[in-house]
Amino acid sequence: MTDFAIRPEELQDNLASALGDRVSGITIALGEVTVQVNAANYLGVMQTLRDTAGCQFEQLIDLAGVDYSAYREVGTDGPRFGVTVHLLSVSLNQRVRIKVLCPDDDLPLVASINEIWNSANWYEREAFDLFGIVFEGHNDLRRILTDYGFIGHPFRKDFPMSGHVEMRYDAERKRVIYEPVSIEPREITPRIIREDNYGGLN
Repeated sequence: MTDFAIRPEELQDNLASALGDRVSGITIALGEVTVQVNAANYLGVMQTLRDTAGCQFEQLIDLAGVDYSAYREVGTDGPRFGVTVHLLSVSLNQRVRIKVLCPDDDLPLVASINEIWNSANWYEREAFDLFGIVFEGHNDLRRILTDYGFIGHPFRKDFPMSGHVEMRYDAERKRVIYEPVSIEPREITPRIIREDNYGGLN
């Protein structure tokens, strides 16, 4: 392992050389390098990032789904769903962020990278469960956090705050039952009470 990380600009140049026109952009912000790639090139780019000299990203340290639907409110348009991945090269002491957008909002789909880094397994299942993003080629893509009969994907920005169904144990039936949500949606604004000399101020 190297004692110090290379400069972000040097990593940006190395990645541009290794990935060529398969990526749509490589940017630097706050000292971190981000690679934007389209879904068609995603799997090949990830394989290159692991195997190519000068890249050697041996570890996938994070993968998360993203719902960009609220971005339209600030004037940004494009696909609704995406995946963000963080990779680490232990041997070269460098990190990179990869962003890929799912081209179809109705069926958000990208390739699974579980065969490249098996640490992607549960992360991809989580993104599938919470956002409904399908990872093509994943060998065990099923829910991981929500209940077996759960309906919908709770991290989507249009998912209701109270959910769709609630479950409870019915003593008469001696089993768990599912019912429509009985909580009326409401907005609660907290009331703030402060003493006259709060914090020592007069």
